[in-house]
Amino acid sequence: MRIYHVATLADWEAAQASGAYTTSTRGVTLEQEGYIHASREDQWRGVHERYYADVTEPLVLLVIDTDLLSSPVVEEVPAPGMTETYPHVYGPIDPAAVVEVRPA
Repeated sequence: MRIYHVATLADWEAAQASGAYTTSTRGVTLEQEGYIHASREDQWRGVHERYYADVTEPLVLLVIDTDLLSSPVVEEVPAPGMTETYPHVYGPIDPAAVVEVRPA
């Protein structure tokens, strides 16, 4: 399965250098949040519009193959009052699991 994550280009480049992507969401680390926020193909544009519309630095869309992840992926409701589930990655993302990087 493919899942998607909006990232800053700087965070993605740091992950390639370190061997692990560990940014949960904008300004929040995996260590702080406990998982990395992701979305399905039909969800990522809404995430971009809601949370990244005012970002001026370059953004990329990471296309992640869940079969290549060593960290588990769990579909969960992200916040009270919401009903739509989103994939959450419970651990770092190996850059090798990112099969495509697109402009976001």
